[in-house]
Amino acid sequence: MPSRPSARKSTRRRRKNYDCRDQATAPVKKSVTVNASIARGFDVFTSGFGRWWPATHSIGKSPIRNAIMELKTGGRWYEIGEDGSECERGEVLAWEPPTRVLLAGRIGMNWQFDPNLLTKVDIRFTALGDHSTRVDLEHRLLENSGEAAENAQCTRRLRIRTGLGQSARCLSRKRRRGLTTKVP
Repeated sequence: MPSRPSARKSTRRRRKNYDCRDQATAPVKKSVTVNASIARGFDVFTSGFGRWWPATHSIGKSPIRNAIMELKTGGRWYEIGEDGSECERGEVLAWEPPTRVLLAGRIGMNWQFDPNLLTKVDIRFTALGDHSTRVDLEHRLLENSGEAAENAQCTRRLRIRTGLGQSARCLSRKRRRGLTTKVP
């Protein structure tokens, strides 16, 4: 009796995107190519952080009004709620415009700020031409989340996929200025 391997492969492939058990606490990696200069891509991702950060990724008690990354080593990475409250996410560990920003992520599995937790979000910008830039994001040290590290890796993989896609879409809205994006 013939089997249906193609259907099984398809199901496994889809499931593997969301089933991280065999990847343990490997870094979460995502890349996107944007049709923008490296300087413009870096600027939108960093100083324009609040324009593209998904409101669904809020950790505050109040709905998010803005997300801010202070543009310097040692700067804060936080959000402001509609009620004016501030909620820390971490800090900027390295500021190297226009090629790299390294963030300390201090959000626990309970989606609350934990000053004792350290994960690192490394974002690198590589010029592929005058008007094309690859943005590579790697979220590592997820094992610092303790026993919940495996779940942290899975959850953050999905949130990063959404967040990086949002930053690319923010650039694509600038299309009338000659900027477009390609999300692989």
